[in-house]
Amino acid sequence: MLDILSITGPIYLCIALGYACVRFGVFTGADMRVLGRFVIQIALPALLFNALASRPLGELLQPAYLLAFGVGSMAVLLLGLWQAHRLQRRGLTESAYIAMGMTCSNSAYIGYPVLLLTIGPLAGVALAMNLLVENLLKLPLLMTLADIGASGTARTTWRAALRQTLQRLVRNPMIAAIVLGFAVALLKWPLPPVLSRTIHLFGAASGGLALFIIGGTLVGLQVRGLRRRVSEITIGKLVLHPLAVWAAIVLLPLAGLPALSGDLRLAAVLSAAIPTFGVYPLIAQRHGHEGFSAAALLATTAASFVTLSAVLWLLQG
Repeated sequence: MLDILSITGPIYLCIALGYACVRFGVFTGADMRVLGRFVIQIALPALLFNALASRPLGELLQPAYLLAFGVGSMAVLLLGLWQAHRLQRRGLTESAYIAMGMTCSNSAYIGYPVLLLTIGPLAGVALAMNLLVENLLKLPLLMTLADIGASGTARTTWRAALRQTLQRLVRNPMIAAIVLGFAVALLKWPLPPVLSRTIHLFGAASGGLALFIIGGTLVGLQVRGLRRRVSEITIGKLVLHPLAVWAAIVLLPLAGLPALSGDLRLAAVLSAAIPTFGVYPLIAQRHGHEGFSAAALLATTAASFVTLSAVLWLLQG
């Protein structure tokens, strides 16, 4: 158990420090947004590029990982949509955001530090694949459904959503870093030492700072009056999502598909057990659902201390 706490303990101490610094006025909420931009725009792209460019291409192309993580995630996504929209008769937009909270992990701010402490340098490769699944599959689908629910004009919205998705992908520095990293690995270009070391320095800044930012952004979030939706999202994200990815890992090879093993098997389940992503309330604000989204971010982040420790204990036991 002490081994588990040695992994999860530093994660939540960093989060607690960020919370305390904002709560007692050392930093402000606006400071967290500036630091967050640095992590998203500079530090994490540097980390992703360095992790991919420094490895042989054969280590980077892991179809079994993408398949298991993608299939498990989509199973929970569709289940969340069906439950919220069909069973509970919620609007399509609200249902899309509930499914988003259940399946979109905080891969950058919490997932990478957890994986780094668990599987070492391979964490950057897992992070890149997680971001591909989230940015190319889950988020475009869910944001399009949210737009359709809000406008009621599916034909126009699908076209507009596709155009907006492509524009976001082109502008996303993390996606650009993944593409460049794969290109350098494919072409086997050696980076000049001065450039390589500079990129490494920026990438090394991402782990602790990302966790600190998460803690700072939790200050002032409220859960009251939103317990049902928050509970559904929390159970879906921290219990159903990792269970579905684990089931996909076990069952897909029985259908003749590639098997996932070793550290990447652990990485896939842990990535699914990570709390919901930090920009969730900001995305949901577009359609007026930032209330339960912010509450779900707080609840999943707090509860994940227990669930992540349990997942690590089960997988490493």
